Amino acid sequence: MLQQYKKIQVAIDGSQESELAFKKAVAVALRNQAELKLVHVIDTRAFQNVSSFDSAMVEEVSETAKNTMEAYVQTAKDAGLQHVNYYIEYGSPKTILGREFPKREKVELIMIGATGLNAVERLLLGSVTEFVTRNATCDVLVVRTDLNNQPVKFNEKAKSPKAKKES
Repeated sequence: MLQQYKKIQVAIDGSQESELAFKKAVAVALRNQAELKLVHVIDTRAFQNVSSFDSAMVEEVSETAKNTMEAYVQTAKDAGLQHVNYYIEYGSPKTILGREFPKREKVELIMIGATGLNAVERLLLGSVTEFVTRNATCDVLVVRTDLNNQPVKFNEKAKSPKAKKES
């Protein structure tokens, strides 16, 4: 019997890795005739360090996230996906993506980029991807390749993926 997923979650954080995960998630959702749930988490810990907490800042970040997510939804629909929704959550990305959201929405597959952080941030904060793979109660697919299953090397300056050349 062929495994078929009906509810697929993909984490969107603006990184190049999450862009790859999104593209693959659309393809998997199309093949499975599944509902795609795009999730962006606004890390509220980032606002704790602001000395004069400004609600306008939260509104601006939320509005930017909303516009970005609406663009992702449109891209998925343009690709032929009928059931796609976005969610903007507030709190710890690790617990929301790895535990709370999948449980609440009955997610069967989480697709997530290999990492959205640089090496120093991973060392200090820990990888969200690592936490999700260790704690999720559903299947997790860590996306490391493009749609042709080719490794991708990211150009930090250009902020665009460049296909890794075989030596």
